[in-house]
Amino acid sequence: MAKLRLIFVKEGRAVYISHLDLLRTFQRVFIREGLVLRHSQGFHPHPVISFALPLSVGQASECEILDFEVTENVDCAALPDRLNRFMPEGIRAVSCAGPVRPVRDLSALRCQVELVYDNGVPEGAAGAVAALFAGESVVIQKRTKRKEMADVDIRPMLLSLKISEMQTSLCLEAEVSAQNPGLNPALLAAAVERYLPQYTPDFVRVRRLETLTADGRAFR
Repeated sequence: MAKLRLIFVKEGRAVYISHLDLLRTFQRVFIREGLVLRHSQGFHPHPVISFALPLSVGQASECEILDFEVTENVDCAALPDRLNRFMPEGIRAVSCAGPVRPVRDLSALRCQVELVYDNGVPEGAAGAVAALFAGESVVIQKRTKRKEMADVDIRPMLLSLKISEMQTSLCLEAEVSAQNPGLNPALLAAAVERYLPQYTPDFVRVRRLETLTADGRAFR
C-alpha cells in the first residue's frame, strides 16, 4: 500500500471539465493504465482519490494536485508518461511521488489573472487597479457555502500583487491565500468590476502557476 501525489496540468478546452467529471476522468485513466487503487470500506466502496484544492470551472492550472493510494508497487518516475497516453486533450500529468507534506500545509497560490480588453487597455487602468488593491480593504459579495451572498474583505487574502500592462490586457501576477480562508483569484477581477466599472474587462483568464507552503516553497 502506497500513498502517491500526482501533479498535473489542466488547460485548453479541459478548463471546462467540472470537478466531478475530472474525478471520473482520472478513475477511467487509472483503470486503463491498470493501476489497482485502494478503495473505501462499506456497502459502496469507491477509489480513495482526492484533489488538494478543486479548481473552478474555466480556470487553467500548471500545478493541480491529486492524492491517491495504490495497492502495489508503482514506478513513479514512469507513471506520468504512462497516464498521459490515456488523458484527454488539455490534461497532462507532470510528476508523481510520495507526498512530502500534508494538504493542511498548503498555504498560498501563485497565480495569474489576465484582464482582457478587446479595444486595448483603457488609459489609466493599470494605475487605478494598483491603487484599488493597495488599499486596506476591498469588500465584495461572495456566495457562501449556504449559497447565500455575503460581504467579504478579500484584501487580507491578497499576499502580493504585480501588474504589467500589454496592448490588450492587464496581467495581475498575484500570490493569494489558499485556504482557511482561501481566495479564488477570479475575485480580483470581480473587485475591479465592482469598484472600477469603467475598467471592467471584456474577458478574464485565470491560471494557477504554483502551490506554496507558508515559507514560500513549492508544495509537494
